[in-house]
Amino acid sequence: MKKTLLLLLLATPAFLASAQDNKTPFLTKSLSASAVKDVFVRTSGGSITVSGATGQEPRIEVYINGNNGNNDLSKDEIQKRLEENYTLDIDVHDGELHATARNKRNNIDWRKSLSIGFRIYVNRQSATNLTTSGGSIHLDNLSGSQNFTTSGGSLHVDNVVGSIKGTTSGGSIHVSNSKQDIELVTSGGSISASNCDGRIRLVTSGGSLKLNDLKGTINASTSGGSISASDIDGELVTGTSGGSVNINNMSGSLDASTSAGSIHASMVKVGKYVKIDASSGHVDLRLPSSQGVDLDVRGDRVSYNGSGFQGEKDKERVVGKVNGGGSLVEVRGNGSVSVTQ
Repeated sequence: MKKTLLLLLLATPAFLASAQDNKTPFLTKSLSASAVKDVFVRTSGGSITVSGATGQEPRIEVYINGNNGNNDLSKDEIQKRLEENYTLDIDVHDGELHATARNKRNNIDWRKSLSIGFRIYVNRQSATNLTTSGGSIHLDNLSGSQNFTTSGGSLHVDNVVGSIKGTTSGGSIHVSNSKQDIELVTSGGSISASNCDGRIRLVTSGGSLKLNDLKGTINASTSGGSISASDIDGELVTGTSGGSVNINNMSGSLDASTSAGSIHASMVKVGKYVKIDASSGHVDLRLPSSQGVDLDVRGDRVSYNGSGFQGEKDKERVVGKVNGGGSLVEVRGNGSVSVTQ
């Protein structure tokens, strides 16, 4: 049966709190009888949280505060502003939850504008499609397809399995304990990723990257920050246009580059290849001592420290085989290059 909750129902006393703050929902609607499988949310100025954590009663909570920093609006004042300037709809039918908060017109007085956010508790298998123009997005304990975007807030993802695609135009990204297919992009914030597995793509245009305990195929890049990675197992393709790169305890294939910094990389095990390119900084590469590799190392000043080498060495290059040869290790640097094995 179709269940629709419209703005008029907001006047019902049972749904209203006497004062609004970030911890008290303006409205709570039970979803226990709805068997929600798909969550669709659109809001113009608030944050969105969707959780599939066990032990929570399925429900949707609506949080409303003043955009001008006033979080103590009375229920009457909120109701008045909603009726004058906003449309708020919550619709549940055929396994779908649709929650929408939108402006009635474009010229709302900012002093009377509202931030309308949602916290939604559903079963773990629920999929999401979420959009907000001015708040953060939080997802946890979900599996399935998750698509979400914000124009001005951060993204937080924890314990999510499946297809994960999120974008933000002006916030940071934090993802942890998640796996399968992860694609997260920000135009102006840092990214941290930990304990994740699968195909992982992380992109920022203006922040740093911090990667820890990742497995799979990882592509992580930044246009204006440093890169720090540790305990990576798989294939890592990473690069920055404006910072240094530090990689520790890497097992697998590595492609690392920077246009304006140094690169430090420590390999536990070399996979199919290692490729390092530093346009204007030094390179410090440590390779596993017993593994056979083919070396092609070039720079302004090149040094190699290790045993079992056969090939050619001079001030600006080291080319040859170590321990009989193996995967290609290719290093390019415009500064000093040091390789230790």
